[in-house]
Amino acid sequence: MIQVLGLSSHPRKDLPPAVDDVSFEACAGRVTALLGTPGAGRTTVLRLMLELEPGLGVTHFKGRPLHEIPQPAREVGTLLGDVPGHPARTVRGHLRMLCAATGVPVRRADELLEGVGLVSLREERLGSLSHGLDRRLGLACALLADPHTLVLDEPAAGLSAREARWLHGVLRAHAERGGTVLFTTGDSKEAAHHADRVVAMNEGKVLADLAATDFARTRLRPRVAVRSPHAARLAALLTKEARTERRSLEVVREEANRLSVYGSTCADVGEAAFRHGILVHQLADEVGDTGCAPEPEARPEPALSRADGTRRHGSERTGAVRPRTEARSAVTESAQARPTAPAPTTRTPGAVVSGPAVPGRTVPGPTPSAPPATQPSGTRGPGVPGPGGRGAGARAPLALGTRLRDARGRSAGAPERRPQGLATRSAVVPGFIHVRPAPSPLQPLRYELRRAAGVGTGYLTTGVVLLTSALLAVLLARAGHTPQHRLLAAWPRQIPLPPAALGAGLLGAIAFGDEFRHPALAADRGTVPRRLGLLTAKLLVSGTTALMIAFLSLGCDLEVLYLVYGQELTRVPGNWLSLGAGWFALVVGCAWAGVLAAGLFRSTTAGLAAVLAVPVAVVPLVQHVFGGPSVRAAAGIVERLRELALPQWPFGGERYLAAVARLVAQPVGGALTLSLGALLCAYVCTTLRTRAR
Repeated sequence: MIQVLGLSSHPRKDLPPAVDDVSFEACAGRVTALLGTPGAGRTTVLRLMLELEPGLGVTHFKGRPLHEIPQPAREVGTLLGDVPGHPARTVRGHLRMLCAATGVPVRRADELLEGVGLVSLREERLGSLSHGLDRRLGLACALLADPHTLVLDEPAAGLSAREARWLHGVLRAHAERGGTVLFTTGDSKEAAHHADRVVAMNEGKVLADLAATDFARTRLRPRVAVRSPHAARLAALLTKEARTERRSLEVVREEANRLSVYGSTCADVGEAAFRHGILVHQLADEVGDTGCAPEPEARPEPALSRADGTRRHGSERTGAVRPRTEARSAVTESAQARPTAPAPTTRTPGAVVSGPAVPGRTVPGPTPSAPPATQPSGTRGPGVPGPGGRGAGARAPLALGTRLRDARGRSAGAPERRPQGLATRSAVVPGFIHVRPAPSPLQPLRYELRRAAGVGTGYLTTGVVLLTSALLAVLLARAGHTPQHRLLAAWPRQIPLPPAALGAGLLGAIAFGDEFRHPALAADRGTVPRRLGLLTAKLLVSGTTALMIAFLSLGCDLEVLYLVYGQELTRVPGNWLSLGAGWFALVVGCAWAGVLAAGLFRSTTAGLAAVLAVPVAVVPLVQHVFGGPSVRAAAGIVERLRELALPQWPFGGERYLAAVARLVAQPVGGALTLSLGALLCAYVCTTLRTRAR
């Protein structure tokens, strides 16, 4: 189950906090709806629960906070907003990549594709999915690790009636298997029809915590909407007639010329207005709601997803659609004027009341861990059912008579009472909520391989690099006066790096830059983990890719030069071993510089800029430093170190050591080594500082 205790967000300058002391429970085997208007704080509550936003309070998932769960993805499945992923990645490839991140078998992706109805669209790109298909994919991502708890932010928003029924059917099936489901919505009818318990919010506070049956009975009652320039006179006449006939009637003055009449019909209200000569502009049967969500303007529904096999437009809404400017009921105005309204009473037979349309307007009582001392164990205040009952709380009887109440739901001069449960619950406020870092993939190498191979960026970049390198080699051979090693590498003196090194650096920068641009590892586009395990996997994959690019570019250059100019320009230099080692080290170093810089600065552009900065800025600096007299005095240090070394290197290892030293002593090699060392140290320091926090 989910236990939310005292969640509060930080104040926003001169504005009150978006969420203030929110507490409720979502039991296992039940579907709980968090109801409220846009801006009521629903999404902020979810972000505080998932430790994506700092604040106060604590949330327990099966008795433990989220940061104490070793593998949160296997305990809590989330869907916040659209599915974050590269638009060019396929649906199946995205799920298989997440399988490696969560450590589940890859066959789980195919099982979920069949379960959510996307098996025929597994090769579709994420960027081409409709909103309904994106919701299906998001639900599959949330269910990937078979979690016990589902936390979903408006999962049915924008879906057609058929798609919404299917989605809520999946959520109901998950709850029936013993799981916990919590979803947010702005539609009171959706909350009443598809949830077992409804938690209503407004202005960052909990208005009511009711069972769905009690919510539907008390807050979705039929009513008669009346608009008249003589609304006050009509209200008085209706209540007078109801008192005379000893009928139960409730009249709410919502606006200056608008009434909501509960316990009557259009015919009765219309006849009463006709008998007394009162002009009526509107008379319609409606179904009252919490006032949490105004009905949107009429618009065509989105087409059904292709997974359903049909495409259909049009509205399937049931019930009367209220005008957008008149959609607020009495409880909304009461909540906006005074969030902690006094508990209403219940009408006895024969009573005639003109009061609020919605009883039970109070914050929920304390959680079972801290029961109030002033209330019986089975109640949450007058008229509000307790955690285990459905309206079992005692309600005060109302004497016969008429009291005209305003839209705020209280009589003139009536004192405001603060709910008893608020003081008790506010005392149980734990410490601060710190932002939880995104978990690192459980299988980093598999994850990185699927991430790199799942899109065509690497293949396209490699093809462009090979084509550019071959053309440059032909042009350099035609111009002449180019050394053989630069000709084979297609590296003119006018450009800072050869095409192969630039391509490898770009792919290395993309390896980490895509994580921040399309953060599949972080919920709701949060921070991407900069862990050493993930960095090692990216360095291995990018280094292997760079070696392949370096080898293929050399081969293509040799083949093109042989086809165009014959064997004369394809002679291999005598020192090909050292030249080849330097060539491969240069390409791999550029790739690693791109990975480290992009991971450090959280940007692909910054990674590529770091690669270009090596020959443009760092090489001149190294040449200036190594051109000084102190360096000339250090010439021959390799030979002197070899003479001082007492043990002899086995298998002639000193030759390889000397070759490495000569590579590093070159301006580009030294600059690249210096840049890689600085970037690696900065990355490690940043990672350690994040862990310390």
